[in-house]
Amino acid sequence: MINTGNTQEIGDLNLAYLLLAQRLVREDVASAMFRLGMSRELADLLGKLSLAQTVKLASSSLLLCRFRFDDHPIVSALSNDAKDMSLQQAHTAILMAQQPAYATN
Repeated sequence: MINTGNTQEIGDLNLAYLLLAQRLVREDVASAMFRLGMSRELADLLGKLSLAQTVKLASSSLLLCRFRFDDHPIVSALSNDAKDMSLQQAHTAILMAQQPAYATN
């Protein structure tokens, strides 16, 4: 069983993530889909949620966001001390772009 302190922290993180995701979607859907690794359907759904719906969804005891860098090349690219930061960022973006967007169902 998760203690209430952890449950509250998960809810806070969920709310922060959802609000950021909504802002990104409302500003630029294509960029948000790329940055968050989500499908168009999920982006559209997040963009249309009311504040009350967002808060209710965030109150789940399950973490709603997840790490997208599950494999070694991406973790290595993100954590490597590169001398040329712009080259490292470009390489990481290429690796992340190869990751599929996750379906909403």
